[in-house]
Amino acid sequence: MKRSDIVRSMQVKFKHMRATDAAAILDTVSDHMIESISKGDRIEIRGFGTFQPRARATKIGYNPCTGQPMPLPASTTILFKPSRELTKKMNGQ
Repeated sequence: MKRSDIVRSMQVKFKHMRATDAAAILDTVSDHMIESISKGDRIEIRGFGTFQPRARATKIGYNPCTGQPMPLPASTTILFKPSRELTKKMNGQ
């Protein structure tokens, strides 16, 4: 599903909403989520799941072409854990 599909489904659900308004709402929500996660906060959306930042330590990786070891720097990634409700819907229960 693309951003435009989400905007279109918002317009279908709320008949009076213009595409620009739906896009602005979607942008605002995603901006707040990005800002919150970048500060290290956990986001929980009931019935959907949780997003939380996870720190990855530095480690030694290997170049697949040469086989030479190379250091991989520490980084932060996002972990998504789906809710039970979402998992049940995905499995058709």
